[in-house]
Amino acid sequence: MRRVTGIGGIFFKARDPQALAAWYRTHLGLAVDDWGGVAFRWADDNPAGAGTTIWTPFKDDTAYFAPSTAPFMVNFRVEDLHGLLAALRAEGCQVLDKVEESEYGKFGWVLDPEGNKLELWQPPPGQ
Repeated sequence: MRRVTGIGGIFFKARDPQALAAWYRTHLGLAVDDWGGVAFRWADDNPAGAGTTIWTPFKDDTAYFAPSTAPFMVNFRVEDLHGLLAALRAEGCQVLDKVEESEYGKFGWVLDPEGNKLELWQPPPGQ
């Protein structure tokens, strides 16, 4: 029997959940529902391909989440990393300068208004 089949949700505390949800709606295009959250359906994102959601614990002294001091980081799949990063910069968001490109795809980072680091990931074609 398979017990865990993917990430069922990401839940975290916020000083102002409604304002933070509005930021995610405006700048990252999340379709925040009236109940305050978003339901991502794989078939909506990539109906003809395969997709993966990664779960990884990091050592407590990792610098990977920096400059955020939050004990978590959310990774969002995106279609056009460079286009989104340019749009976020134009909208006044705090986008980190570093971009990584590898066989795993393209990665960039932005901080939300509460200082949480978000990883933006453009997977390789077909994934």
